[in-house]
Amino acid sequence: MRKTCAEKISVLQCACFSREEVICMSAYCEVCQKGAMSGMNVSHSHLKTKRKWKPNIQRVRAIVDGEIKRVNVCTRCLRSGKIQRAI
Repeated sequence: MRKTCAEKISVLQCACFSREEVICMSAYCEVCQKGAMSGMNVSHSHLKTKRKWKPNIQRVRAIVDGEIKRVNVCTRCLRSGKIQRAI
């Protein structure tokens, strides 16, 4: 069960997800569900600080189920042709 951005998103805005799984809309790819990952920066002296790696998300117009919709898609899905852009 992933719960992120639960404070910012109301249940009405997240109708497509169950209450146990709330994902911040702008932080993940709607095609492959790739989201932000966390880890550590490690300096030369081996000091560690927390950081995040975010996917390169683009908001594009795409054809979904025969309709043109705006979707958040990572650049890897765009490049590999997993989604068809509307022109």
